[in-house]
Amino acid sequence: MKKITRDIKYICLLAATITLSACSSDDDASSNVEQPKPALVTGEANFSKYIAVGASFSAGFTDNALFIAAQNNSFPNMLSQKFALAGGGSFTQPLMADNVGGLLFNGMPLFDTDGNRQFGPRLFFNGTGPTPLNAMSTTEATNVLSGPFNNYGIPGLKSFHLGVAGYGFANPYFGRMASNPMATVLGDAVNESPTFFTLSEIGGNDVLGYATSGGTGVDQTGNFDPSTYGGNDITDPIVFDTSFRAAIGALIGTNNAKGVVTNVPYITSLAHFTTVPYNPLDPSNPDFASQIPTLNNVYGAINQIFIALGEEDRVIVFSTEQANAVVLKDESLTDLSAQITGALLASPTFPAFIAQFGLPPAAAPIVAGLLGQTYGQARQATANDLFVLPSSSIIGEVNEDYAAFLASQGLSPAVAGQFAVEGVTLPLADKWALIPSEQAAIKTATDAYNATIETVAADNGLALVDFKGILDEAATTGYASGNYIYNTALVQGGLISLDGIHLTARGYAIVANEMMKAIDATYGSNFEASGNLIDAGTLPTNYPPTLR
Repeated sequence: MKKITRDIKYICLLAATITLSACSSDDDASSNVEQPKPALVTGEANFSKYIAVGASFSAGFTDNALFIAAQNNSFPNMLSQKFALAGGGSFTQPLMADNVGGLLFNGMPLFDTDGNRQFGPRLFFNGTGPTPLNAMSTTEATNVLSGPFNNYGIPGLKSFHLGVAGYGFANPYFGRMASNPMATVLGDAVNESPTFFTLSEIGGNDVLGYATSGGTGVDQTGNFDPSTYGGNDITDPIVFDTSFRAAIGALIGTNNAKGVVTNVPYITSLAHFTTVPYNPLDPSNPDFASQIPTLNNVYGAINQIFIALGEEDRVIVFSTEQANAVVLKDESLTDLSAQITGALLASPTFPAFIAQFGLPPAAAPIVAGLLGQTYGQARQATANDLFVLPSSSIIGEVNEDYAAFLASQGLSPAVAGQFAVEGVTLPLADKWALIPSEQAAIKTATDAYNATIETVAADNGLALVDFKGILDEAATTGYASGNYIYNTALVQGGLISLDGIHLTARGYAIVANEMMKAIDATYGSNFEASGNLIDAGTLPTNYPPTLR
């Protein structure tokens, strides 16, 4: 069966596609004369030993991978270059071996424990959309690097992972840089005796794995999701609170180190969750339009049962005039499988109904059972539902496994295929969508994490960056930086990388700038006034496939 959704197009990311901010002119020529800027001062901060601790963002993870160019454009590395102007020392990162991304284990591509998420390679923009680089990593996970290091940004790190002994066995990104097999991330970072630290995006991975798996706790998207170490359940806010407070206490340590922390954004505002529309089924597509009468006939029989049971909100109808919502399985709904099956079998018209599909009356019990099982928790999506980015590749496609199952129950291959179209006749599984209750669970946890972060920052006199506010602004009105206005749209927004979650190099520069502003406000430095903020517009938004 041909794809029956409208195409989800991507726009090539060029400077021209990012909205230019307005420039004003002034008739007073003297206003165009650049005034001398003051010399850089550090205030109360001591940058002589800067240590970064965090997760994927701190590492520089972008385009679904970690690679040298991205690490060089990580916000900690950018900050270290500015700190070097104010007495900061050297800054060493655990660099990957190439610009492909991904890892090898004893010479073979490394896969996660479920066998379907390869660690890389990175994505690139092929003119139509994000696609994996056709290359293999040369970074061997078993080759442990010699430290010491300054950047302890570990993709996949959750709050409670910070103090887990032997975490390198579970997470190869830390394993290749750990000081010893039983080392902890926090222990290795603290052993470097920081005078200044950043503790960033702690809490993001504590909800991200749950979100990218559609709230199921199992990621089956085929893409590497570094947040899944330790399972996908949302971290209990009490566990987060304990872990975060311990991390801050250890990093401040006997040096009374100063530092910057960030709060946690609402990750559901990221492109990974906002790109795929809830209503992608296009009646102007002839492949879909020709099926609408049959679909409404099939669902009409189910809809009568929904109405009789007082479940009018579950009625499924396809329009010939406007974009149609996909059909999904909502596990928060009461399961009406038995009622549907019973009502269909009790209907005297049901044998005639299935006859239109070439099925004999004797098949009625099997078909009624299959329809009940399939649509017992089905409904059409609404604008309040979110869909993970990989769902765009399966909506409107025949689920071959389910079609094979239906064929094994006696349906002809043609009929089995008709009843196995993802999001049309086969409700999308929970892993592809975040329903409102799942979104609410993410928000509740995020708000609790942020309450802890803000309290701990205030109690310890730390600088705080409102990362949540930055992304909220980018997702609504756009975030202005230099000559550009950035938003969270996939590919053309400039802020979010091709995986829909992590930042571009420009996005990481914006984070570095916000950190320097917070340092200025808290510790009396003057990075902004002295002209030392980064021009994010000079950095790339993605990397060419030729970069290896």
